[in-house]
Amino acid sequence: MPPLRGTGSHPEAEHPEYAGQYRLEACLGAGGMGVVHLARSASGLQLAVKVVHRQHASDPEFRARFRQEVAAARRVSGAFTAPVVDADPAAALPWMATLYVPGPTLSAQVKRNGPMSPAELRRLTAGLAEALRDIHRAGVIHRDLKPSNVLLPDSGPKVIDFGISRPYDSDLRTETGKLIGSPPYMAPEQFQRPREVGPAADVFALGAVLVHAATGRGPFDSDSPYLVAYQVVHDEADLAGVPADLAPLVGRCLAKDPAERPTPDEIMDALHPPSYEATAFIPVQRGPLAAEPVEADEGTTHVRSPDALPSGAQAVRNRRAQRRLAVVATAVLLVAGGLWAAVGRGGPGAPEPETGAGKGDATAFTPWRTPLRSPDGATPSCTAEAADSGSALYCVTAGLGASRLEPSDGTVVWSHRDTSSTGSGGALSVGVACTVVEGEELRAYSPGTGTRLWHTDLSAYLDTPLPAGDTLLTVRQDGTLQALDAETGASRWHRTLPGHERPGYGLYDADTGLAYVYEGSAQGASTLVTAVEAETGETAWQRRLDGMLTPAGTSGGSLLLTAMNEKAQTTGVVRYDPESRSTARIALPFRMNGPETVLDGDTALLLERGGTLLAVDIRPGAGRPERWRLETAVGMTSAPVLGAGGRLYFSAADGRLLAVDTERGTLLGQTRPRLRAGKLSHASSLPAPVVLGGSVVGTAPDGSVFAVDADDPGHW
Repeated sequence: MPPLRGTGSHPEAEHPEYAGQYRLEACLGAGGMGVVHLARSASGLQLAVKVVHRQHASDPEFRARFRQEVAAARRVSGAFTAPVVDADPAAALPWMATLYVPGPTLSAQVKRNGPMSPAELRRLTAGLAEALRDIHRAGVIHRDLKPSNVLLPDSGPKVIDFGISRPYDSDLRTETGKLIGSPPYMAPEQFQRPREVGPAADVFALGAVLVHAATGRGPFDSDSPYLVAYQVVHDEADLAGVPADLAPLVGRCLAKDPAERPTPDEIMDALHPPSYEATAFIPVQRGPLAAEPVEADEGTTHVRSPDALPSGAQAVRNRRAQRRLAVVATAVLLVAGGLWAAVGRGGPGAPEPETGAGKGDATAFTPWRTPLRSPDGATPSCTAEAADSGSALYCVTAGLGASRLEPSDGTVVWSHRDTSSTGSGGALSVGVACTVVEGEELRAYSPGTGTRLWHTDLSAYLDTPLPAGDTLLTVRQDGTLQALDAETGASRWHRTLPGHERPGYGLYDADTGLAYVYEGSAQGASTLVTAVEAETGETAWQRRLDGMLTPAGTSGGSLLLTAMNEKAQTTGVVRYDPESRSTARIALPFRMNGPETVLDGDTALLLERGGTLLAVDIRPGAGRPERWRLETAVGMTSAPVLGAGGRLYFSAADGRLLAVDTERGTLLGQTRPRLRAGKLSHASSLPAPVVLGGSVVGTAPDGSVFAVDADDPGHW
């Protein structure tokens, strides 16, 4: 879209001169919400900056809608959307900056050049389907997909403008008597049941957009929006002019019943195999990288000699309690029961060298990849055990079971399979290898041989056990704290804490031996926090703090907690010093949706699920708390993990592993995507990577576990 010079009919086109730190150079266009300007970042990056119209800035409801647009755009930043670089919804004139996408809108392209060719249409179909998949995977419904909201750069179509989008669980309601959307591209349910609109409404809009791209008109055409609405609800779509090979698929997208419409993944599947003419235009669907592992007869175990195995233990980095059910030690879905065979280097399931990575010298770490695929297509989850004498890597995969891998080369040391359960859980390392099946069983295995040591029923406990040295900390259904010996499963101690009814463990600090228990009040006005000696269960201190708080880490003898508002948005960081009993509160520059937090000295790093990474100064009396922020353009992230050399690692839903410089807030490198069969089914959580010595271990939806050089992310 070329810049528009001059003010035109919107006098704010050249004013104000700045949005935050960005100087507005030219007007790209205007709409009902605001004006979009061309701008540049300090590094020269071209940006599209949307500034809200002045008459809307004083409307609280409008500001709420704009905040929602910013949040939605941040959550869905990906390959087929324009990533958010910066935003300030609280400014006098709220604004949002995204990467500038050089290219016409689909509406302008069709108007200028006429309907698309069949090859171009297939490319558009594949790109928009993948964009919707990423948008929906981030938990967002666009609700206004139309030709003017699709940009056509050389790299493939981009979906823009999330002005009326909302999360699946949004409580922002449609106003009575107002149509929210563009009638020719709205689904029947948007007219009939607007509060029940789901992702299938975007698929309907996709069908209408494809008809426009193929014919120059919509499937329901009239000068009257009311007649269009009637046609959408009652009449069959007009598909005349749509290529014969695409017409059935487009017709399914335009089904009146949302349940009869295909999902974005099904649309992409329907495009295979593509015609020769369209091959070059269809975005590459990333396929599997190796064959399925060969399984042995049940009851068989293949184990290397215990004498050749490294041993030792290390405390696992602990997470926020409400996340532990899904992500303790990079949790995944796990089913458990019998045994499956580890396969040698010569067959499927064996480690494979990664190509195109590493520094190239003989002493550098050699990247590897080991497939651990399950019939359900689940992403493996791994955790590490390390000591001076060596290390071990334990991984679990839904439908496959638990394995021990050699971290240096990915060799499978031993593995187990259990098909008796379908619960979700993860892996723990507490001197022994443990697998957790949520609400069902905790099983412990010998690190050296994989022999089952003990198991216990988890249905009597409130939450996933928290590893603390060689102890597993649990909370029973009646609120009693209990500690289990990791080697035997026997109870070491049990306590009832005064003031707590149904507490949860937030984190364990290996340096002090303290575990932090917390419980919010019924109205969410305060949180009772208790520090407990992990070895004995004795109370070190207890304090009731104002607000809805969650322990996030420790720094300099102080406990750091994140604070949430009534909508469960993270709004700040609280620093509590138990020695002086003083509390310091640091407000975040913007609200964040469910960020995972890690501490790097005096900096709190908060990674939002939608990819926004914020660094906050947590020193008492510090000035401006924000040190930097980074929009990673990742639609869904795992929890972050700190490594040596000031590096932060996290995974993306498409299997990428990313590294960020924690001092400067810059992206250092990332691996390639590793989707299984070119698609990713919905996942409620993503396994976090594991930092182990000089390598970083990631897991991916193609069923693989892979390791790369931690010191060289630029060559991943």
